[in-house]
Amino acid sequence: MMEEEEDQQKLPDLVKELVHRLLSQNLPSNSPPLNPNSAEFRNSLRYALRILSSRLTPSVAPDAAAIADSIKRRLATHARSADALSFADLFSKFASKAQSVNNKWAVIYLLKIISEDRHKTASIPATTTPLLPNLAFSEPASNKGWSNGVLLVSKDPENRREVAFREFVNLVKEENEVSEEVIVRDVLYACQGVDGRFVNFESESKRYVIPDSVRVPRGTRSMVHNLCELGVLFRKVSGYISQSMDRFPNEDVGTVGQAFCSALQDELSEYYKLLAVLEAQASNPIPLVSESASSGNYLSLRRLAVWLAEPMVKMRLMADLVEKCRVLRGGAMAGAIHLHAQHGDPMVHEFMRRLLQRVCSSLFEMVRRWVLEGELEDIFSEFFIVGQPVKAESLWREGYRLHDAMLPSFIPPSLAQRILRTGKSINFLRVCCEDRGWADAATEVITDNEVTARRGGFGYGETDTLELLVDKAAKRIDKHLLDVIFKRYKFKEHCLAIKQYLLLGQGDFVQYLMDIVGPELSEPANTISSFKLSGLLETAIRASNAQYEDPDILDRLRVKMMPHESGDRGWDVFSLEYDARVPLDTVFTESVMARYLRIFNFLWKLKRVEHALTGAWKTMKPNCITSNSFTRLQHAVKMQLVSTLRRCQVLWVEINHFISNIQYYIMFEVLEISWSNFLAEMEVAKDLDDLLAAHEKYLHSIVEKSLLGDLSQSLYKSLLVIFDLILRFRSRADRLYEGIHELQARITESSLSSRDQNKTRSRKQLNDKTEEPGSWIVDGRKALTQRAGEFLRNMEQDLDAIAKEYSSLQEEFISQLPIQQHVDLKFLFFRLDFNEFYRRLCPSV
Repeated sequence: MMEEEEDQQKLPDLVKELVHRLLSQNLPSNSPPLNPNSAEFRNSLRYALRILSSRLTPSVAPDAAAIADSIKRRLATHARSADALSFADLFSKFASKAQSVNNKWAVIYLLKIISEDRHKTASIPATTTPLLPNLAFSEPASNKGWSNGVLLVSKDPENRREVAFREFVNLVKEENEVSEEVIVRDVLYACQGVDGRFVNFESESKRYVIPDSVRVPRGTRSMVHNLCELGVLFRKVSGYISQSMDRFPNEDVGTVGQAFCSALQDELSEYYKLLAVLEAQASNPIPLVSESASSGNYLSLRRLAVWLAEPMVKMRLMADLVEKCRVLRGGAMAGAIHLHAQHGDPMVHEFMRRLLQRVCSSLFEMVRRWVLEGELEDIFSEFFIVGQPVKAESLWREGYRLHDAMLPSFIPPSLAQRILRTGKSINFLRVCCEDRGWADAATEVITDNEVTARRGGFGYGETDTLELLVDKAAKRIDKHLLDVIFKRYKFKEHCLAIKQYLLLGQGDFVQYLMDIVGPELSEPANTISSFKLSGLLETAIRASNAQYEDPDILDRLRVKMMPHESGDRGWDVFSLEYDARVPLDTVFTESVMARYLRIFNFLWKLKRVEHALTGAWKTMKPNCITSNSFTRLQHAVKMQLVSTLRRCQVLWVEINHFISNIQYYIMFEVLEISWSNFLAEMEVAKDLDDLLAAHEKYLHSIVEKSLLGDLSQSLYKSLLVIFDLILRFRSRADRLYEGIHELQARITESSLSSRDQNKTRSRKQLNDKTEEPGSWIVDGRKALTQRAGEFLRNMEQDLDAIAKEYSSLQEEFISQLPIQQHVDLKFLFFRLDFNEFYRRLCPSV
């Protein structure tokens, strides 16, 4: 009791000292000390005691932070930003250091109403101090209704507000069977997927509900339903994580799926921390607005709704991702998550970015290892590049490919193609070229200053860094690959060798080969030895400038006998092949070499026709036949001979004009121009794909221009028929001149002396059995003249038939040229019909 009395005595003294100090601070520096007995001091002290003794009933909730924010806003709106900052600093120190003060909000509220009361005073008497709020003291206290020195400052002098709130509390208790604190605690349990005492999970509707038997207001029931949606979403997310972890590693969850589950689990950990804080607040009682709570850390349903608003957004997003990614994996999963990142809400955008950085980390590591090391470690088939075991010659085209279903939407297809090609180049160098120089190129990329500066940002959202890394790696590795192809494996030299030998560009070699293999190829195909033809090929190489070629190139040139049928001759099955070994067989694949074989067969037939015409000309040259031997023949026979020879020569000139123009067109307009374009594109190729595309364009150009394309098949077949007819003409020309030479010999023999003639006749009679029936010599000169005339008539008829058929076939061939799709074939028409001769003969051309 004594101690309490001492404390009560100390309190007025402390207030008196406080007022004295505050008033002394406002005195001028040269003024005398404040007199405690002065009227100014007594009025200020009395006013302070009245304020401290009054009941200032607040009309706001007891929340110190809210009152402090109100004061800061008020200061800021009155252009007192500096005071607002000072107040914020003082309040933070007060909140952190004044641990013994329980009702911090009451202290702040007291200062606030004093300040407001001070500014409401219209006039300030001279006797009052500017520090404390002022009241007019001009009239006696008894006239103002003051009692015992206590001023009642209240907006509700009869305490009606408190009475109303007490009645409201009683009404709420009557309507609610369960208190709000219990419902809040059950809602927190539901948010963790656990049933509470009154809030339980309903399996049919798949939601948390309060049973109808529990009496709660409809508004409370609706709010509980909305808040417990978070628990339903939580169950979905946590269930997905549990299922995924149970499946791993027996099923293909994959590294991306594991990262996704790990990121979700971390988000749930943060969610658990929030729930722990809320559970701590839920243990505090919920005060009414009219009550003075000892602490503002309580939790009502409305406060809980505010606290759970942001977690609700995140949990909805995670549940949606779980639903979309349940059957996805790898790049497809990352792409599906990325689609949800395209959101205008900054909070959602940041959440998705943080989640995707975790999910995509393994994918970006796969990309890094692929473009720098060529390694494809994809155990769960998550990467957008897949490999398959193939032979070395098929590694580039078939060994690796893009898996479009696993390509994330944040990686453009063009960038994915560059990524694919870069790693494929490393594997091509390692496997096919047996080269290790790519490691130096990769090291240069790693040590590149620009790449090193951005390496820390290599991940989701850093597409520029990814493109920079891929571009740097692709540039160096592709350059090294082309250097190996051109310098070590001499790609250009091999292409030239194929042009010279398979496309018959080496003229002296082709001519000599045609001369020495011609007799052999005239035999039936099943009687020809490929070993003998290989020997003849070797002879042709040694006899021409081909002998100075690189031995490695000559070693790759071989004879190939195509499958043959009964009745085929050696000309029909003979061909040359070029052995393209690894790594050149990546360019010269089996299908490519098959197209080269088609071109060779066409050019070989063309060369054969040209060779046949050359042989016919050698037979028909003027000094082979002298007209002196035919003076003894009848005039009609001589005229018929001259007519037949002239017909044969005219037909040869016509055919030779046609074949020469075809030959020129193929060798120069097609082969040489295509080769020149190929060389130009070869020089500017930046990677192996460019080189393959340039070669494919080169080969396609030759095929299309050489009448071997699909759209030129009718033209090609017409040309082959003309070739067969020309070979038939060569046979008839040879037969004609052989007969003429034989006739010339018989005429010379018939002009011998009678003695010699009788002896000759005797010998012929003795050898009658060995002579061919119907021989010209059997029946004498008369019979010889008769048989010569018949022979010449038959030959002339054959030549006329060949000429007529040739004209028809040539007109048919030429008439098809203007309607061809390829422009070069139209120019072939102008070359063949430069003087419009065929156009006049056939107006339809």
